[in-house]
Amino acid sequence: MAFVLEHLDHLVLTVANLDATIDFYTEVLGMDVVTREGRKALAFGIQEINLHQRGHEFNPKAAHPTPGSADLCFLTTTPLEQVIATLNEQKVHIEDGPVDRMGAIGKLRSIYLRDPDRNLVEISNTV
Repeated sequence: MAFVLEHLDHLVLTVANLDATIDFYTEVLGMDVVTREGRKALAFGIQEINLHQRGHEFNPKAAHPTPGSADLCFLTTTPLEQVIATLNEQKVHIEDGPVDRMGAIGKLRSIYLRDPDRNLVEISNTV
């Protein structure tokens, strides 16, 4: 192979409501909102989720940018029981879990919830 990919730098979510998305990911998941060149993004660790407002996407873009089409998995070292307790306090509906799954790095214990666009958000501990 002529090159090796190291890690994911960012991904893009097309959203129906920028403010609702920012509120969810910052208040519920603890990400930081950043603005670069007038564009909003959500930062966590060394990664970002860039946000595109539906109908005002930046070029180049996906062939069919659609709110609610993503399925994301986030890893946390915080015990899942503590994550569940925090989500319950915030009155965030947990759609499924805890359940055992297989991730890119091995076995996971996961819960599932939805963001404002109904994207599936998985929060996991490694097992």
